[in-house]
Amino acid sequence: MNLEKNIKDVIAQQLENGIVEKLIAEQLKQGVSKALEDLFTSYGGEARKVIENKLKSVIVPYLETYDYSEYITKLDHVLVETIKEASFDNRKLLENFKNLMIKEKEKTIKLSDLFNEWKKYVAKQVETDGLEVEFEAGPEYEAVEVSVQVERNEDRSWSSFEYATIFFECEHDEDLNFEIPISIYKKDKEWDIDYRTSNELKSLRHLNDFEILLMRLSQNGVKLDLDIEWEEDEVTPDEEPEPTFG
Repeated sequence: MNLEKNIKDVIAQQLENGIVEKLIAEQLKQGVSKALEDLFTSYGGEARKVIENKLKSVIVPYLETYDYSEYITKLDHVLVETIKEASFDNRKLLENFKNLMIKEKEKTIKLSDLFNEWKKYVAKQVETDGLEVEFEAGPEYEAVEVSVQVERNEDRSWSSFEYATIFFECEHDEDLNFEIPISIYKKDKEWDIDYRTSNELKSLRHLNDFEILLMRLSQNGVKLDLDIEWEEDEVTPDEEPEPTFG
């Protein structure tokens, strides 16, 4: 009898302490958690999709309209410090990325000015093997012949657009040549620069200064004024000949 009484007393005490309510609450909590887990993961996670769509509808438009200009300065500082510590390959990638992020102030560039920029690139990069050394102002390598020419496509009379190609050519070093497609809406006065290259980040380390300039002009929507359509010039290489001693 004492054993039965003790059992009854324990049960009564636990009931008074609310153990049943606690167990029910715990099981209910687990059941709700399991149900929510199934809702978010099974059958395509319908609840998760609803939440994602709601977040996208609010966050994406905000991100698209947000002014990030104040962070460009901070980014520039970070890139400069990173470039100092990076290996050569990564340094080139970061330098190109930094230069690509520069915002163009001018809305239009003349072809003659673009030709001058390309000539600077030629002077810096041209192969000097095979060039004579001149001593009149030097010693320096002889100048190389360069040219720019615009070739217009044969467009259909009914088309609203006109297309052309700009050719920058260096007779001595064909590796420096550029072919740039341009287009224009016939009612406009200035051309669009349609220069494109790989969008992969890793490709940035292989791009030269003139390519970065063309990409920056294109992505900033800078228009092209064809103030010239053909011109020739000479460019003296920046590289200086090795001194010789007789």
